Amino acid sequence: MPRFAANLSTLYPEHDFPDRFAAAASDGFEAVEYLFPYAYEATELRRRLDAHGLQQVLFNAPPGNWDAGERGIAALPGREAEVRDGVDRALEYATALDCPRVHMMAGLVPQNADPAPYRATYLSNLAYAAEQAATVGVDILIEPINGRDMPGYFLNRQADAHAVVKEVSAPNLKVQLDLYHCQIVDGDLTATLRRDLPTGRVAHLQIAGVPDRHEPDAGELNLRHLMSVVDELGFDGWIGCEYFPKAGTSEGLGWRHMFQGENA
Repeated sequence: MPRFAANLSTLYPEHDFPDRFAAAASDGFEAVEYLFPYAYEATELRRRLDAHGLQQVLFNAPPGNWDAGERGIAALPGREAEVRDGVDRALEYATALDCPRVHMMAGLVPQNADPAPYRATYLSNLAYAAEQAATVGVDILIEPINGRDMPGYFLNRQADAHAVVKEVSAPNLKVQLDLYHCQIVDGDLTATLRRDLPTGRVAHLQIAGVPDRHEPDAGELNLRHLMSVVDELGFDGWIGCEYFPKAGTSEGLGWRHMFQGENA
């Protein structure tokens, strides 16, 4: 059955971030993900994970200057040294937190820019990151993100992400498939799951309602059907709940009850 991980960057906004670990565990989650750990000491995050019996299953590598609007730097020419420093820092946290996956954001590119130098930079940086991550047993993930929520993001489509993974050809470079982004950009989610999950290149799923990114059972997606397809295909990874609750997070978790035997 589906294994759901709480995304602490979006869920439990009614709590300060350090208190979201306890809230997630209280609601029956066994795993968490979030955008970035770097505002906190790894030892503090490790303590909270252990205190509440939680697994850390995903976080992002440093994204550049997030507050200034940057959304990753892996595809940006001229930022290679910063990327490498960020990979080192992310892997230090991943090791301390026993986190098996790190997502590297590609970044924003100018409209009508020639994509060739960005793609070449992206491939080179991902190859480096995957090589470093392999030494500590970590997978590097890339995620297509829709251009409505993040205009200018370099990677939008599932087919492009899989092409990158195949070209880099590192066994620990994988795709992070967010069904919210995929529905907005590509649609045809059932066919996408049936095409891509059997390849072994998808290491992590995420869910949210479309189009408003609230609870995943709200909007145009049939969550029960999609999760049945995921089960049918034998996917045993985590499914991150990266959505913005309409009201209180705990009060909005009723959707999980449709999954018998789920980890809630």
